Amino acid sequence: MSLPLLVAAALFAGVLAYGLFGGADFGSGLFDLTAGGSSRGAELRTLVDHSIGPVWEANHVWLIYVLVTWWTAFPATFAAATHTLFVPFLLALLGIVLRGAAFAFRKYSGTLAQARLFGAVFAGSSLIAPFFFGTIAGAIASGRVPADGRGDLWASWLTPTSLFGGAIAVGTCSFLAGVFLTADAERAAHTGLAATLRRRTLAVGLVTGVVVFAALVPISHDAPTLSDGLTGRAAPLVVLSGLAGAGTLLLVARRRFSVARLTAVTAVAAVLLGWGVGQYPWLLVDQVTIAEGAGADATLVALLVAVGLAAVLVLPALAYLFRLTQSERWTQG
Repeated sequence: MSLPLLVAAALFAGVLAYGLFGGADFGSGLFDLTAGGSSRGAELRTLVDHSIGPVWEANHVWLIYVLVTWWTAFPATFAAATHTLFVPFLLALLGIVLRGAAFAFRKYSGTLAQARLFGAVFAGSSLIAPFFFGTIAGAIASGRVPADGRGDLWASWLTPTSLFGGAIAVGTCSFLAGVFLTADAERAAHTGLAATLRRRTLAVGLVTGVVVFAALVPISHDAPTLSDGLTGRAAPLVVLSGLAGAGTLLLVARRRFSVARLTAVTAVAAVLLGWGVGQYPWLLVDQVTIAEGAGADATLVALLVAVGLAAVLVLPALAYLFRLTQSERWTQG
């Protein structure tokens, strides 16, 4: 494996981690948004607060890792993407900032009206952020980010591939969150809430599955390079995502929530990996390959050393944090 490819693999590992951990975090917003009124939705919102409260900021470590690795290892492509896709990057960032602020302010609201307002902002921005990240991925995958960064600020991402990418991002995040929230409710013996989440998760999973496979048709016309990759070398991952998604729906329907978490993670990971493998070897599809966009070898080596140190120092702490959140029971306040 060449040095640029090794760094690109490390970069995509961060994308995968953010898609899974941050995705489950973002996806909780849909269930918060549809929880109901103040009284009827209180139990579900308490569950959301308990589930994501200890980790919602930690998950953004992966986003920081991805951005820093991208602009350090492949600076020209980072500049091109952020210039052409300035609007969706800005909107995704706005969603992250509003979400974090609203999540914190909701806990300390002085009135019920304030709590409702901040709750709506939290839930809405939880959907905004993954949607625009999905449009960014779609714009890059459809070859609409030129190497000089002078792509159209609007036409580059208001396309079928980008819009489907945004919808898929929201759907997969919500599906993943639903499976995890249902398992948390069942583990805490909140059987009524678990039953409600189970029904909603099944509905979200079915809709998301239809959207994922329906997207293959417009993508074949709008992003032929990606389409060829998805139907070629990434085809096993596409099949795996379908099987794992169907298996998750079956497990959730049969109330095997703990096992369903594993298959849900597999399904979402297969979707993300399928996109990465389908796009290979391009960083900016049809514009710049991984080898062409890489920085100096000395920079890449230093970056890999930093990644290795981070893996040793940061990953055990994150693993311990997630273990604590999964071993603690919660009660409705």
